[in-house]
Amino acid sequence: MVTVHNGEYLMKISIGTPPVDVLALADTSSDLTWVQCKPCRYCYEQVAPLFDPKSSSTYRNISFDSSFCKELGDQGSCRRNVCRYSYSYSDESFTNGDLASETFTLGNSKSGRFISSPKQVFGCGHNNMGTFNKQASGLVGLGGGSLSLIFQLGSSINGKFSYCFVSLTAEHETSTLSFGADTIVSRSDVVSTPLVSKSPDTYYFLTLEGVSIGRKKQSLEAAVEKVERGNIIVDSGTTLTLLPSHFYDELEAAVKGAIQLTPIDKPKELKLCYKIVKDIGVLITVHFSGVDVKLNPVNTFDRVDDNIVCFAIIPTNDLAIFGNIAQINFLVGYDRKGRTVSFKPTDCTKH
Repeated sequence: MVTVHNGEYLMKISIGTPPVDVLALADTSSDLTWVQCKPCRYCYEQVAPLFDPKSSSTYRNISFDSSFCKELGDQGSCRRNVCRYSYSYSDESFTNGDLASETFTLGNSKSGRFISSPKQVFGCGHNNMGTFNKQASGLVGLGGGSLSLIFQLGSSINGKFSYCFVSLTAEHETSTLSFGADTIVSRSDVVSTPLVSKSPDTYYFLTLEGVSIGRKKQSLEAAVEKVERGNIIVDSGTTLTLLPSHFYDELEAAVKGAIQLTPIDKPKELKLCYKIVKDIGVLITVHFSGVDVKLNPVNTFDRVDDNIVCFAIIPTNDLAIFGNIAQINFLVGYDRKGRTVSFKPTDCTKH
């Protein structure tokens, strides 16, 4: 089950024996799953009680000489032969704690299908600070690395999972995050693009070829000397879409020309905003390698106030990201073995 809160998509999982329900940020650009644990020296405020490892019969610390601890690299350390982890994020949030194993239960109350997976490696966080959502008890790592939930579930899900994100304003709606072979039904409106193998293996790299505003295509090839394979990642944990600055400038000019309204002063990091009550009806299509993903206004303009919408794409000089607003009302399927990501237009409130 997935819910949305303050622009973040939270996934429900159960941890421990007996199982304790936890809401945590679903993040395809992170590997390590972690939750806030007792005792907590410094913890951000959360609504739910902290997870207590002493109350679970299946909790085990991971030793420092374990192969899982070695996977942490310089983010791992040792205290009394217990593997300690230390993770920080781009917004300067961080989590520190013990690497441990525990039984995870995943499933869908609508379908009644559940997966109980013992000895899942995760972080039991005793020192966690930053901009974390207080509705969330931590983070679920859905990345491609060896510490991720997806990698650890292995053959039980055949390397496949999918999710369907409702609108940011649909805070009382839920949708599903599914694992295994039946995550996406093959139909004529499903499009699939290749996953590109690059480092780090945490990220799901795709190849962006361009973006069309109406019938006018802005080619990435015209903005850069060479279109690099794997030049953008799909990220469920980032709200906005980030595109290379030189390409963004051309895109913004094309959007302004298509809308033909006077922009207003922009709030915060957003670059292009309009005072308008109705949705902006400009058709924007994203061209990935071999496929066209046609976006709706909910994917391209974020309503930041009752009468203000802002372009949900911003420039970056760093890694390009296809964020979660762009993925709203798509069933997004990942096939790690088949090396594809699929997009299927869907009313996610009904999925």
